[in-house]
Amino acid sequence: MRIGLGTYAYFWRKEHWGIADMLRATAERGIRLFQICDDERVAALDVAGLRGLRALADDLGIALELGTRGVDPVHLTRYLDLAGALDAPLVRSMVPRDGGAAGAEPLLRAVLPAFEDGGVALALETYEQLPTRDLVALVETIASPALGICLDPANCVAALEDPADVIATCAPYVRDIHVKDAAFSRRDGWVGFTYSGAPAGTGQIPLDAVIAVAPDAARIVEHWLPWQGDAATTASLEEDWTTATLDYLKEHSP
Repeated sequence: MRIGLGTYAYFWRKEHWGIADMLRATAERGIRLFQICDDERVAALDVAGLRGLRALADDLGIALELGTRGVDPVHLTRYLDLAGALDAPLVRSMVPRDGGAAGAEPLLRAVLPAFEDGGVALALETYEQLPTRDLVALVETIASPALGICLDPANCVAALEDPADVIATCAPYVRDIHVKDAAFSRRDGWVGFTYSGAPAGTGQIPLDAVIAVAPDAARIVEHWLPWQGDAATTASLEEDWTTATLDYLKEHSP
């Protein structure tokens, strides 16, 4: 099983840390895969900056993946170029609500031949703004060997989708996995619920089923950790949640 950390494992620290800081922290944990996800600083790097980042990752023994949002061909081509410079075999993206799957199809068809030629996978993430059935139908219709799904069933609960159904529906097309737990809790006065992150194994996401899907896909650790009132406490708990998720993955590996 390939286990990695992603930018969202350092969500509350990323504004104060550079990408290099996150890579070093990942290496200190003995993890050899990092997904630079929704961090536009990577797209701002020039050729020398990209070479330096790749050299640092090589020195630390870390493989890289990339993550962005959108399906605009120009934007995705930029990320394909970044993937080539950083030797990243996968780019995760998300289909925007505007246009949905129907609007995304011609845009993806325009750019996917370049991904195929470059040997880079494009993994579209499951999330609440696009029904899972529409995402799967999009992947099936395009039928590109470079196109797959980034599985994150916790996202889809906001659209009242059952995580177990999301996992089963996406299973044949999963190329990447975001691993995080989440749970509902009653709000004060019992007026509604809060849906938020939880330490791995304590929430309501069927993590065992998540872990068991697509053996060749990377498992990228993420969190939905609420702010704890101050930076030091929040960062400390972020580290604890990372440890809990890594321990859970190791203990429950197929």
